[in-house]
Parts: sequence; C-alpha cells; structure tokens
Amino acid sequence: MGSLWIRVIVVITISVLVLEEAKWSNGCWDEERTALLHLKSFFNLKMMEEGPDCCEWKWGWVECNVTTRRVTRINLNVAKNYLNYKVNTSYLFNASIFLPFEDLRTLDLSNIGLAGSVENQGIEKLSKLRHLQNLSLAGNDLFTGSNLTDDIKLLSRMNSLEILDLSRTNMTNNYLSYLGGFSSLRSLTLQGNYLQGTVEIEDFYNLKKLDLSQNGIETLQSSYGSGRLINLQELDLSYNLFDNNILAELGGCLNLKSLNLRGNRLIGSIDVKEFCGWSNLESLDLSQNWVNQFVTSKEKRCFKKLKFLYLEALSTNGNTTLVSLLEAFPSVKTLFLRDNYFLNNTEVNQQLHVLRNVENLILDFTPLPFNFLESIGILTSLKTLSLYGCGLTGTLPTQGWCYLKSLEELSLRRNALGGEITSCLGNLTSLRYLDIAGNYFTGNVADTPLTNLSMLQFLSLSVNQFHVPLSFKSFANHSNLKVLLARRNKFVAEPATSQTWSPKFQLKVFDMSSCEIDEDGKLQLPNFLYYQYDLRYIDLSYCSYGGIGFPHWLVENNTRLEDLLLIDTSIVGPLFLPSHPNPNLKTFVLSYNHLQHEIPRNFCSIFPNLETLWLRGNALKSTIPVCLGGMQQLIYLDMAVNNLFGGIPKELAMSRSLVFLDLSLNTLSGKIFPPIYYFFNSLAVVLLRGNKFEGEIPDFSTISSTNLYMLDVGFNHLSGKLPKWLWKNTNLVRLDLSRNHFEGSIPMEFCNLVDLLFLGLSENHLSGTIPSCSNLQKIQYVHLRKNKLSGPLSPAFNGSSLVTLDLSENNLTGEIPDWVGMLPNLSILLLKANQFDGELPVHFCRLYALSILDVSRNKLSGRIPSCLSNLTLILRTERDISHPFYNMIMYSAFRNVLAGSRLTIYDLVSNKVYYDGELPSSQLYFLKYGAEYIEFPTKYRVYTYQGKILVLLFAIDLSCNRLTGTIPPGLGNLSEIRGLNLSHNNLNGAIPSTFSKLKQIESLDLSYNNLTGRIPSELTEMTALAVFSVAHNNLSGPLPNRKYQFGTFEENSYKGNPLLCGPPLNKNCSEGTPSASSSEEEHGPVDMGYFYISFAVSYGIIFLATVAVLYINPYWRRAWFKFVEDCSTACYFFVVDRLGRLPCFRRNM
Repeated sequence: MGSLWIRVIVVITISVLVLEEAKWSNGCWDEERTALLHLKSFFNLKMMEEGPDCCEWKWGWVECNVTTRRVTRINLNVAKNYLNYKVNTSYLFNASIFLPFEDLRTLDLSNIGLAGSVENQGIEKLSKLRHLQNLSLAGNDLFTGSNLTDDIKLLSRMNSLEILDLSRTNMTNNYLSYLGGFSSLRSLTLQGNYLQGTVEIEDFYNLKKLDLSQNGIETLQSSYGSGRLINLQELDLSYNLFDNNILAELGGCLNLKSLNLRGNRLIGSIDVKEFCGWSNLESLDLSQNWVNQFVTSKEKRCFKKLKFLYLEALSTNGNTTLVSLLEAFPSVKTLFLRDNYFLNNTEVNQQLHVLRNVENLILDFTPLPFNFLESIGILTSLKTLSLYGCGLTGTLPTQGWCYLKSLEELSLRRNALGGEITSCLGNLTSLRYLDIAGNYFTGNVADTPLTNLSMLQFLSLSVNQFHVPLSFKSFANHSNLKVLLARRNKFVAEPATSQTWSPKFQLKVFDMSSCEIDEDGKLQLPNFLYYQYDLRYIDLSYCSYGGIGFPHWLVENNTRLEDLLLIDTSIVGPLFLPSHPNPNLKTFVLSYNHLQHEIPRNFCSIFPNLETLWLRGNALKSTIPVCLGGMQQLIYLDMAVNNLFGGIPKELAMSRSLVFLDLSLNTLSGKIFPPIYYFFNSLAVVLLRGNKFEGEIPDFSTISSTNLYMLDVGFNHLSGKLPKWLWKNTNLVRLDLSRNHFEGSIPMEFCNLVDLLFLGLSENHLSGTIPSCSNLQKIQYVHLRKNKLSGPLSPAFNGSSLVTLDLSENNLTGEIPDWVGMLPNLSILLLKANQFDGELPVHFCRLYALSILDVSRNKLSGRIPSCLSNLTLILRTERDISHPFYNMIMYSAFRNVLAGSRLTIYDLVSNKVYYDGELPSSQLYFLKYGAEYIEFPTKYRVYTYQGKILVLLFAIDLSCNRLTGTIPPGLGNLSEIRGLNLSHNNLNGAIPSTFSKLKQIESLDLSYNNLTGRIPSELTEMTALAVFSVAHNNLSGPLPNRKYQFGTFEENSYKGNPLLCGPPLNKNCSEGTPSASSSEEEHGPVDMGYFYISFAVSYGIIFLATVAVLYINPYWRRAWFKFVEDCSTACYFFVVDRLGRLPCFRRNM
C-alpha cells in the first residue's frame, strides 16, 4: 500500500512539472538562473558563478529548497558588500526582476543603494510573490522625495509576509499608519528613521516584535490605547526622547517579554508599580538614562520572571547606591552594570548582598574600589564574572573571590594586576573560562594553580610577564582545553625529555605569537603540536625559530585548519607542502620569512579554497603561478617584496573573486596592458609599485568601474597620458603613479575624486596648470614634485584635512597664495625649486601643525617673518595610509570556535570587545599600507625620509632666495628643530646668540650671506650639531672654542671670512690682528644697507649746496667755470701730446 502512494506522488509531481513546462539545468531552474544572472548584471555584483546549478553557488547569497530546487532566499546585501567596501551607486527598484522566483521566502535588499522605483514596478509589485515571508529594504533611500503611500497599501496585501525591515529608509510619521495593514506581520523594524514627536500606532494587533529605536519619538499614542499591542513580546524604543510617561503609555502591552528603553530621558526615581502589569517580562534595559532609584514595596513584588537587567552607563546624581537600584529586582540572574562610576567607593562592598541571586555579573569598564575582590566572596551564586578594564591594581587577594566555588567563567582582562597568581585560584575548580590577559602577572606558569584547573576550555595568558615553559606540559591534564592564548610572554626552554609528551587535550585555537625566549634558551616549536589534529586557528608569528623549514605537518595533521599565521618566524628554504589537499584552509600567511626558490606548482590544488594568501617579504624567485587565477575563493593576494619575474598571468588579471592584489617591489615586467584592463572586474586594491612594467595605459571607453579603491603603479616605466577612465573611479582614496614617464596635463576631471586621501604623481613629465578643485576636502597627502607644472598655484588643495603638500621642482610662478598659510593640519610644505616670488607669507606663522618647511631655490624677497618663532613643530604620528577597508579581513575560525563553545561571556557581550585584542597581532600589518616619504636636503645631501624617521624630522629651508634683513632671534625658540638652512640669501647683521637653545639641531647652514660680527661663543652648547657652515660672510674675530661638536668642524665651515681667526683656520688671533674696528666693538656691526643710504644722502646734500653757492655768488661762479675750462684745456693737450708720440698716429699725420 505504501509503495502505491509513493508511485502516485511521483506521477503527480512529474505531471505538475510537465504542465508548467519546467526545465532543469543540473538542479537549478533555468528561468531562475537566468534571473539571477540578470540580478548580477543589474546590481554590478562581482562574484564568479560556479557552475550551472545556482543552488550550489558558494557566495551565500542564494539558497534553494532541497527538494524542488527553487530559489527560496536571495540576499543581495551579502552579494553587494562581500567584495565591495562601500556602495556609492544608486539604483531604481525594479520588482519585475524578482518575480521569476515564485517560491521566494526571504528577500534581503538592505544597503544596496536603492533610491526610488521604476514607474509601475515599485515595491508594491512584490505583492505577487505569494510565499514571501521575510523582506528587508533597510539602508536604502526609499522615502526621500517619494510618495509611497499607495505602494505600502498594495504591499500590505501580502498575506504571507511575517518579517519586514524598513530601517534607515528615511521614513516619516505619515507612513506608519499604513503599515498596520499587514495582517500577517509578526516583526516590524523601523530603526534609524525620521519618526519624531508623537507617533500613532494602529492595527498592530498581531505584531510580536517592534523596533522603533534610533528615532526622535517622544510619545506613543493610539485611539485604542496600547491594547492594540497586546500580543507584542519584544519592544525596542532605545535612543529616542521618551520620558517617564512612556511606562504608563505601554501599560496595555501585557505580554511583553523584552523592553529596551536604553538612551532615553528617564530621570530620577521610578516607581516599580509602573512595571507590575508586565508579569511576563524577562529582559529590561534602562541603560544610559538618568535613573538613580527604583521605589518598591515589600507588599507588592513585581518582576518575578525578570532574568536580564541592563543598567549600564547611568547618569546618576552621586547619591545612587546598589541597594536603591537593585533591591526591586530580586529575581535577576544576569546583570549588566558596565561603564558606571557610582560603584567606585568602599561603601559598595557593604551593599553587595543585593546581588546574592545574580549568576552572571558584567561590570566591564566600571571603576571599582581597590578591595572589591576581597568583598565579592558573599556572591556564592555567581557563575560568570566579567571585570574587563575595571582599573584593578596590585596583587590578587587571598580571600573573598577565592570562595566563589560555583564560578565557571572569569575575566580580569586589561587591568593593572601584577605579581604572582595567588594559590587560592586553585579553589575555583569549576572554571571553564579564564581570561587574565593584559595585566602584569609574573612567575613561572608551571608553579601556579593554573595547572590544577583541569575543567578549563578557554585560557588566555596573553600580554603578561609570565615565564611559560615551552613544552606546555603544565597543562597535561587539561583534557577539555580548546583555546590557549599565550602571546607576548617570555618562554622558558626545557630539556629535550620534557619536550616530548602526549597531551590529553585537542586544541582548536592556539596563539603564542610575539614571544621571547630566556637568554640561555633556544626557541623551538612546542612539541605537543605534533599531537594536535583538530586545530582551526594557529598563530606563531613574530617568534624567531632559528631557521626552521615550513612546518607542513601542521597542515597535514590538522585537516580542519582554517587560519595559519607564521609571520616573521625565520622560516627558510623552499616551501614544502603537505602531500594531501586541505580544502578547509582559508588564510595562509607566511610574510617576512626567508622562503626561497619557486612557488610549488601544486600549490593551488593543495589549498583550493584559500581566501587570503600573504607571502610578502620573502626571497621567492618564480613566475606568478597561473593557477592562482582559477582559485575562485581567493580575495586577498599579497606577494610583494620578493624576486618574482615575468608578467602578470591573464588568468590572474581576469579573476572575478580577487579584491586585493599587491605585487609591489618585485622584478615583474612586460606591458601593463592588457592585465590592467581586466583588473577592474572586481579588484578594489591594485598595488604594482616598484616593478619594471612599461607601456601606455590605454583610454578604455568601456571601463566604468566604481570598485577601485587604491591604485599604486609608481616606480615603473609607464608612459603616455593619464587615462580618462581613471577619473571615473570616484571611490579612489589612494592614487600613486609617481616615478614613471607620464606626460600631458592633469585634466579637470581629476576633481571628481572627492574621496581621495593620497595623490602621488611625482617625478613624471606632467605639464600645464594644476586644476582648481574646491571639492577635494578629504585629501591629506599631495605629492607632485619633479614635474613641469606651471602657472600660479591654484586653490586645488585648500581643504582643512591637508597634511602634506609637495610641489617641489616644478615651474610654478607668482606669489605663494595666502590660502596655503590657512591650512590647520598642514605638517609638511615643500615648494622648493619653483619660480615663486614676492615675500615669504606672514600666514605661514599660523601653520601651527607645521614641522617641515622648504621654500628654497625660489625668488622670494623681503625679511624673514619674526613670527616664525611661534611655530610649535609638534610631534606627528607615523605616516601610514590606513582605512577601514582592511577590517574586512576576519579570522572566522577564531570567532566560530568561541561562538560554538557555549561560553556565557561570549554570548552576552554583543560587541565582542573581549576578543578584538585577541585577534592576531599581525592584523596591524593588514591595516596599514603606504608609508609616506619625502625628499629633503640637509647635511649637504638630499635624503629620503619616511616612516618613523620622518616623524622625528623638524626642519626649515629658506636657502637660495633673495631674503634680506637680519635673522630673527626668535628662531632660537624652535627647540625641536633639527635642520635650519638660511644660506645663499642677502641676510645681514649678527648671528643670534639665541641659537644656542637649539639643543636638537643637527644641521645649521648660514653660508653665502652678509652676516657680520663675531660667531657667538654660546653656539658650542649645540651638542647635537653635525654640520655647521658660516662660509662666505663678513664675520670677524676669533672662532668659538673647539669643544663638543665645534671641535669637529674644519676650515671649510668658515672660509670666505677674511677677518676670522683661530683654529682650525691658519690664522692666529694675535694682538695686532684687526679682529674688528674699535667702532664696531663699541657700537656693534655696521649695517651696510644703512651705510649706502646715508652715503647717497650726504653726497646729494653736498652737491646741492655747491650749486646753490655758485648760483648766489657770481664771482665764485666765474672762478669755478674758469677753473673747469683750464682743466679741460690742459687735459686735451695732454692727451693729444701723448697720442702723437705713438707710431700709428705719426703715420697718419
């Protein structure tokens, strides 16, 4: 009988399929696969389809019914944002492209850039999807400037829709009433909209979950009262403007189980009677309010079912106590008191009895009294205690906390506790989780009670001062141990006999990165790793293992391994791979080792599903394996700083999965085209710096990519004009084409790059003027040196974010504009070797962030502004271009292990702050790229400064101009300056003795000026001075004593000053030596400018006086003219007589 029914069902199924003319394509319906491909094209999705069966595509954006093989779930949020950092493109919603999915149950269109709808194809058409249960339109600009009233009304006819998410869609109050028409709706999310003031709630009778958080709502009203929400179980009103009256307004919500009022305006004392109607309430969040007391009575107890209470970051009046807050909640099992300050007094210890029933106590970031751990022993019900960042100091007490024998999870992470671990920790035999990372604990781990806590599943010892035996034999009996974290401690070498042992545990996560070894020991890989077969994540980075080979046995033994990090571990030799494939490995990082020879040809088949491959900083000598282009999961590829040669394989360039590619600093060569054309299929980061690529970059009219985020092809041999398609990539934050052979002008379309942070076009052959852009307000670093740019300096980079402006060695003309001196964050200003004229702008004195100024080799004139002494020359941070894009690199195995460990702490803390610091230290390597470098002349040479050296450079170069006047004595107040060059100007006067205060200065050049007077003897106090020159001035007198650094300066430092004497000059300072005129000694040096002016004026007065006398006295006038006539006649005959004696004149006569 049963077989007969099976046959009937099969016949009916086949008949239905025939009637519907269904067509299969290896399991995936053809019309649905076609529709998915259309979706990919419409929304510019970059995943590579993997075979004809769309139900098996691995990007997680499509799910199908396992029986019918129809698509039941589409998640475009995952598809759109998995490979792209952000969405700038806007789309009009077109419902027709979703209608082929007849069995669709879940449709997630959140955060994909929807802005409005196609006419007659708006969201109302989704009502034709009869089975749709879950719809998310969150994060799209649907309601701005649109009237979707009719759309919402039609959409409300969907009798199957149960979950609707319209968060962050710019919805306003007038739409809310229409949402009540969804009779089947069970969950409605309206978070982060423009709901304000009084909000009317109607017809939400069947609703069980409502989220109105992050709006501006003040009150809730309904013509039926809150009784319309009688079935509501979860209500989130956080971050609105509700006051105490909200409790009465919600009185009809009798079935509430969870209420969130975090971040509102509840204030003062609250009567618990307001809550008594909610007899089913299990979770209550009143955090970030001004509540300081809950009034209750013994006769009427409420909150009998309340289990979770959140009272975080309360703004109290200083009179709040634990008793006044918590006496009304005797049934609470899990209590959050994070980020409160009223607990930081000793009276709290006497009030801990109100927590006697609490099982999970979270006090993170709450300052606690110093003896808190001694008093907490009365809380014998505690199972979880988290004291993350509570400012605890000193050593662990020997009483109190040690009596918590029911404690299963304890976090003391990131406090300032120190000393050895107290022995009473061994009493906590129920501990499954222990995190004491980020303290100052000392002692040998083998001698601590940690060895007795055999129930531990999670143990973090990281960032302490422990001595950890390298064998880890101390944990031999910890059969439950799954996570062991010990990075940044000191390890103790042991005899070979201690190293060999077979552990009872099988770890899933192991981290001993950034380790040190005792002075007499040799760092080795822990022997117990040979017996591990279930590792998912391992980080041994930044430990020098003394030239070991690649531990391929780690990958071979642990077939479930997902993340392997071995950065800077002194691995040498060829890269030997395991003999069998490991399809689970996602992250393979061996950067900064000494791997040599070729990349194995079977690399891709051994690790077919890699997502992250980092081999930076080795000595690999190979071509790029072609098979890397076929790795369909590969997203991040970094093989920079090796000896790779040849070209970029076309297969790699055409990869549809690759997002990040760094091949910098190799010896790759060949034409940049066509690889660069294919790069823009999916790549967001392209780094090809420092290779030997050549040729032009064609202007592809077909390229309209908006994915490109960083492009660096500097230090190659590229030529031609800058391509026009480049300026269409409006998401660019870093563009570096420096040190190539590009020519032509910078087009006005350059101004389209509104998100640009770093621009590098230095050392090319670019000409023309700099475009005037007013919208580049985010740009921070501009490098255009060594081009042929001309014309005046336009206000192209006058945004307040600008940090570096390097326009050196161009042909820019005119005066330096005033806007340059009004950039509040400008730290480096390099304008040398241009044709700037006029005076040095006084506005430079307002550049309070300035640390390096170079305007040398221009035509600047006038005096040096004395206000330059006001510059602070502040210390800067290291110049790295960082951006949140790199936060996409996640170590999923680590988090998955924690999520599956059933740890209360991990489950309770939604933001997972506990583990952010426990992710690998190597993550910082991923976060930073592109240290800025500049060229600056000092010590008679041009040096390149970058990284930490650049941070320490404070210098001013005003040389080779036409500056006049005296040197402002105030420059001696620039105490942090390391280089000052005022040479080759027309400066006069004395050398300021205040220069003796420049204790950090290493180079001081005052040569080729008109300086006079003596060299101040106080200058010998500049003990850091390495280069000093006052050559070719008018200085006089004896040289300073040859002590300290002045004992190292030779004759060249003083040449061209004939009145100087003393060693090292070959001129002794005897008594008769005219070191200086008596007048100069009495009155100081002569100002030659004033001397010339006074001489000319005196001459003019005498001349005019002579003319006046001859005019008045006729006798003297006749005598004067007679005298002039006699002199003229005598001179005439004298010349004729002398010339007549010459042979040539005799012949002519």
